[in-house]
Amino acid sequence: MFTRDCGGRVHFTDEPTGALDSETSIQVMELLKKVAGNRLVVMVTHNSELARQYSTRIVKLRDGRVTDDSDPFLPEETPEGAGHKRMGKAKMSFLTSLSLSFNNLWTKKGRTILTAFAGSIGIIGIALILALAEGVNGYISDIQKSTMTSYPITISSQSVDMSGIMGARGGRRENEVSAEGNRTRVYADYSAIESSEEMASNIKENNLTAFKEYLDNPESEIHQYLGENGVVYSYGAHFGIYSYDADGNLVASDADIDQVSVSTLSSEDSAAGGGPMANMERMNQVMSGSSDAGAENFSELMPGTDGKAVSTILLDSYDLLYGSWPENYNEVVLVLNENNSIPAGTLYQLGLITGEEHKEITEQIKNGEDAEERIWDYEEICGHTFYMVLPCDQYKENKDGTFTYIGDDVMQIESLLENSVNLKITGIIRPAADAENASIPTSVAYTVALTDYVIKHTDESAVVLAQEKTPEVNVLNGINFKAADDEAKAADAMIYMSNMGISDKAAMYANILEHQETDAQEEQEHIEAMQGAPSMSPSEMAAMEGVERTEEDEIELARALDEWLENDPDQETLVSAYDIFIAGPTFEENMRKFGKVSYDAPSSISIYTDSFEDKEAVSDCIDRYNEGAKKKEQITYTDYVALLTSSITSIVDVISYVLIAFVAVSLIVSSIMIGIITHISVLERTKEIGILRAIGASKRNISQVFNAETVIVGLLAGILGVGVSALLTIPITSVIQNLLGASELSASLPITAALLLLLLSVAITVIAGWIPSRRAAKKDPVAALRTE
Repeated sequence: MFTRDCGGRVHFTDEPTGALDSETSIQVMELLKKVAGNRLVVMVTHNSELARQYSTRIVKLRDGRVTDDSDPFLPEETPEGAGHKRMGKAKMSFLTSLSLSFNNLWTKKGRTILTAFAGSIGIIGIALILALAEGVNGYISDIQKSTMTSYPITISSQSVDMSGIMGARGGRRENEVSAEGNRTRVYADYSAIESSEEMASNIKENNLTAFKEYLDNPESEIHQYLGENGVVYSYGAHFGIYSYDADGNLVASDADIDQVSVSTLSSEDSAAGGGPMANMERMNQVMSGSSDAGAENFSELMPGTDGKAVSTILLDSYDLLYGSWPENYNEVVLVLNENNSIPAGTLYQLGLITGEEHKEITEQIKNGEDAEERIWDYEEICGHTFYMVLPCDQYKENKDGTFTYIGDDVMQIESLLENSVNLKITGIIRPAADAENASIPTSVAYTVALTDYVIKHTDESAVVLAQEKTPEVNVLNGINFKAADDEAKAADAMIYMSNMGISDKAAMYANILEHQETDAQEEQEHIEAMQGAPSMSPSEMAAMEGVERTEEDEIELARALDEWLENDPDQETLVSAYDIFIAGPTFEENMRKFGKVSYDAPSSISIYTDSFEDKEAVSDCIDRYNEGAKKKEQITYTDYVALLTSSITSIVDVISYVLIAFVAVSLIVSSIMIGIITHISVLERTKEIGILRAIGASKRNISQVFNAETVIVGLLAGILGVGVSALLTIPITSVIQNLLGASELSASLPITAALLLLLLSVAITVIAGWIPSRRAAKKDPVAALRTE
């Protein structure tokens, strides 16, 4: 038997039924009849009966000559250009292969469904893992967004280089370990001092002015990673808050609850000195971001977008119990805790309870008694008023153009309250149930409008304008910030001390005497050398230390200083007094003391993102900014949250990959089974292979038929696996939510993953059936036709 398809329009076949029985011959002829539906089939045969039954035209040949033609062709004229043309090879379309494979699978529906289900087991496992991973990652993403709102990347004007500290400590530890075995005597341990100096040396100054220009540039790459809250600038606006308690006493919001003695040094005073404790204190302030900005128990609300006074994050995180959120600069909101309460110490500092009441509460608790419960109505507590006094208003101008600080005089502060800003409580809020962004750290909060007011009022204050007018002269004492030489220092010292009051002169003179040489003889000689100055022995000076001077003592000491100044004091002592007691702050330090703030120089910058990935991208942007910036303009910061949480999503991904690797074993088993089923199908269809080859199908066509069959099985397995997985996510989600109590966590298979799994299922079945299909293509058509 010989067949040939010429270009798809004419099909030649020689003796297609020559070696076949009657039944098989009819099957072959039926196939040829189907083929003749869209092409010309020319058949050479000796079976005249089949020819008459199936042919539409019979041409009889004998000895190479036409002896008979049932439908002769008699053309009227011979067409021009007639010639021989090769018509190509016989071929079968993929759709035809699919049709044949589908018919075969349909006749074996049960086995096909079982095979597809077995192949779908691996797909179901992977799909469920991906669905769970998608749900967990989505849940983590939501937590990340809320976490990033509470913990932004914060860059302060001063920051700690933790990498430098850890590196130095690591090197020092290695040296200690190497020396441990060689020591047989007692050694001094300098680790505390070294740690202190490391901390002090690793506190870096950040140029936030230049960095703000980078952030404000709309073309900066960092903008694509910013979250809903974007970038928030803090300016460290300074102000004091006062209020009157029920007894009419004026109370400051930073009042000392424990009534600490005035002689006790504050942290600021301590840090002004040297030594390890000062360095530790300074580092703690830098790391915690604490400063003297704002006022005790008062903090700024996170502003919203599009000019809104309050961020929607805060609006969603707090329940408004009474009134309304603040909108104007002179409005504040009272923040309660989850129990609708405020700490007793804070109540005292806010003037809501008196000092005696706070003392009584403390004594009752100390004695094991139950303190009396104190309750306020919302309306009552909203009637409480706070008075804001700015630092610049605490300087009073003198007749000579200098300014005197009056902030430590209660009477003067009360006089300032008459023209101060009255802050009204417009609302009372409480953290919402399960709120993740209830991040207001104080009991009272104000809007950014108050910060803007403070900055503007400070810029227009008398002391700031006077200092800006004479930047080389200190408006607090009338002398130059920086003297040109010792002669100028001595002259400035004499002017400064001459203009001092009696108490200040007494203190100055005592300090001058106290800081003379410690040797008693040299000190006595030095004192006597001071023309006109009364002699005072070191023992008398020591007797006066720590003792409150009477008015007569101060007058006497002040008179002694005046006499000393009038009698041409020596320049060395004046220069020493200038350096130790008079040389004050710089122009910049004075302006900070007055509360001067520039919008171009924020005290801190908070960068908000919605995910850890975006946060890492922002960190990369800052690193690239540092690469292109000068050394003095580079930004140093420590992202403590990233150190703790950077591996959360990677852990989830690793777990997912491990589980997928285990489930992939089932895919291998499924592919082996599909290969076996395809091989069985090849054995079952051996005779069909012979028939297809007999009617002109090529080896490639035969392989294509079985590949099409595996495609159908793989597609069916993929659809079954994805569908079953989608249904299983419903009860799985319910179980997870009930077990973990996380209503936001839901397992869902992404569309992209579902499509990829379908492609994976088809690919695996095609690969599994490739070897059997190749074997089918190589079968001898004659041997295949003889197979029973």
